[in-house]
Amino acid sequence: MLDYDMRAFCVDKLYREYRESLESTSCVRLYEEVEKPLIKVLYDMERQGVAISREALSSLGKQYYETAEKLAEEIFADCGCTFNLNSPVQLGEVLFEKLGLKSGKKGRNGKYSTNAEILEKLAQDNPVAGKVLRYRFYKKLLSTYIDGLRPFIDKNDFVHTTYNQTITTTGRLSSANPNLQNIPIREEEGRELRKIFVPRPGNVFIDADYSQIELRLLAHFSGCKELVQAYNEGRDIHALTASQVFGVATDDVTPKMRREAKAVNFGIIYGISDYGLARNLGVPYSVAKNYIERYFATYSAVKEYMNSNVEFAREHGYVSTLTGRRRFIPEIKSSNVNIRQFGERAAMNMPLQGSSADIIKIAMINVHRRLKEEGLGAELILQVHDELVLDCPECEKERAADILKYEMENAVKLSVPLTVEVHCGKNWYDAK
Repeated sequence: MLDYDMRAFCVDKLYREYRESLESTSCVRLYEEVEKPLIKVLYDMERQGVAISREALSSLGKQYYETAEKLAEEIFADCGCTFNLNSPVQLGEVLFEKLGLKSGKKGRNGKYSTNAEILEKLAQDNPVAGKVLRYRFYKKLLSTYIDGLRPFIDKNDFVHTTYNQTITTTGRLSSANPNLQNIPIREEEGRELRKIFVPRPGNVFIDADYSQIELRLLAHFSGCKELVQAYNEGRDIHALTASQVFGVATDDVTPKMRREAKAVNFGIIYGISDYGLARNLGVPYSVAKNYIERYFATYSAVKEYMNSNVEFAREHGYVSTLTGRRRFIPEIKSSNVNIRQFGERAAMNMPLQGSSADIIKIAMINVHRRLKEEGLGAELILQVHDELVLDCPECEKERAADILKYEMENAVKLSVPLTVEVHCGKNWYDAK
C-alpha cells in the first residue's frame, strides 16, 4: 500500500509543479482548450488509421525501380564504366578523376564530396550529375516510402501512425511509425505516393488545405495595411508583391516574376538572407538583395514586426504564438554568430509557424466535435501541417466538406480571412 501512496504523492506533486508552470507562463488556457481536448482527437485518428492500396504500392515501387535502373544504365554509358552508384567514394573518383569535372574537393577524410549541393552545381554544365541526382531521388522514394512503409501495414491493409504532440518547439504535430507528414510534394513522382492511400470501401477522401496561412498571419500580426487590404480584397498576393518588387503593373507580371516574388514572400517568413534567396532563385547576390530591399520598402510594417520579435526575444528570452504558446530562444544571446542568427530567424518565424499549428489544432478539435454531434460517419484521419483529410461515406461528402471548410476557416478570427481549398477523391492524390 505504501508503494501506491508514494506513486499518488509523486503524481500529485508533478501535477502541482506543472500547473504552476502553466500559470506562470499564462499557458493554462492553451492546455485546457487546445492541447488537452486534442488528445482524444489524435487517439481516434491513430485508432482509425489510413487504408493502403497494396496494388498501388507495388505498381509505384516497380515504376521507381525501373526508372532508377534506366538512369543507372545511362550514367554508366556516359561515364564509360560501371561502378557502385551508391558509393560516394566511387562516384567521386569517377566524376572528378575519370571525367575531370570541376568543383571536386576532398574532405578531411581525403575523399571527394558528392552531396546534393555539389551535384546541383555540376548539373548546370554536365548531365551526368543531374542524372545522379535523379537516381538518388528514385532510390530514396523506394527505400524511404515504398519499402519503408511496408513493415507498418497491418493485416487489414491499414497504417496507424503516431502523432507526437509535444516534440516540436513550434507546437506543430509530428508523425512517426510511419511518418505520414514527409510525403514529397515538390516533385510529381513524389506526389504520386499519395495514390497509395485510399478511403474505406464506399468512401471518399475529403482534403482541405489552408491557403497561405503563414503569410496571412504575417499580415495580421504586422498590421501591414497593404497586405491586410490585399487579402481582404482577395487579391493575388504573389502578383501584388511582384508588381512592387519589379516595378510593373499587376497585369504585366509574368509567371517568372510571380514565381520569384513567391520565393521572396515565403523567404521573408523564415528570415531568409540575401545569400539564401540568391541561392534559391539562382540569381546574383546583388539581385536578391535588391528584391528584399524593395519588399521591405513596400511592406515596411513587416520589417518593423520582424525586428520587434527579435528585440522582444532578446529582452524576454522567448516569443509567443496567437494562443500564448511560448518558445524560449537562448540561442539569440549566443556569442557564436551562426547560432545567434539562427535564434533571430527563430524569433521571426516561430509566432507565424506556431500560430499556424495552434489554428489547425483548434480546427481539428472543432471538426471532430461537429462530425460527432451531427452523427456523420466521416472520420478525421490525417493531419499534415496545414492540411486535414477526412475518410467520408460518399453520401455524406457535401455535408462533411461544408463542416470541414467552415470549421477550418473559422477556427480563429483574424484581421484577414482564412481561406481553405477543399477537394474530394478516391485516393489522397486525387483529393489533393
